[in-house]
Amino acid sequence: MTSTVPALGTRTAEGSALQAVLLDMDGTLVDTEGFWWDVEVDVFARLGHTLDPSWRHVVVGGPMSRSAGFLIEATGADIPLAELTVLLNDGFEDRIGRALPLMPGAARLLAELAAHEIPTALVSASHRRIIDRVLASLGPQYFSLTVAGDEVPRTKPHPDPYLLAAVGLGADPARCAVVEDTATGVASAEAAGCHVVAVPSVAPIGPSARRTVVGSLEEVDLAFLRGLMTEMR
Repeated sequence: MTSTVPALGTRTAEGSALQAVLLDMDGTLVDTEGFWWDVEVDVFARLGHTLDPSWRHVVVGGPMSRSAGFLIEATGADIPLAELTVLLNDGFEDRIGRALPLMPGAARLLAELAAHEIPTALVSASHRRIIDRVLASLGPQYFSLTVAGDEVPRTKPHPDPYLLAAVGLGADPARCAVVEDTATGVASAEAAGCHVVAVPSVAPIGPSARRTVVGSLEEVDLAFLRGLMTEMR
């Protein structure tokens, strides 16, 4: 499953029907945002640099190129971006190979969406190699397609990943519900015109006109997602 799934033609929206659910991965479905930071701290320690804990809020949720580039600039580390990206992905892959905890409510939500045959996509800024490793544990059967950060010209916070996912599922972005945990991901989904459920993981996210903020995925079910379409028309 890749982000190159052909378009099926946009479904005709009837009333306030939910057409698709688009889900972020790290920090939304799997409890891995802390893993990324741990790996970044470890890699830079081996390069002779200590990361400031306040930088965690800067690098969370963004594309690898932005996060790694920021840390190189902030620390002055003498390492090419491409080389650092490999080290970070290698470290993260090793970390999830030892444990991959799901976020509370994730397994139930995925099972409910599948049981009701709701078109569902995984939309992540992580690279394809990481997504495929996570999918092996998360369950590839739950997703009609997946979009990786290294497979789109512009990843989050740009709208491209969510627009691509909507087109791939034949859905109108305005009839899609997105679940995200970071401001970067929320900005991407909102720019695509989707309804957003924010479940903040590392940094706070406030509510807005097309955004509902909840404390946990345990508050989110199919009825809740369908309700977004009527509440925000």
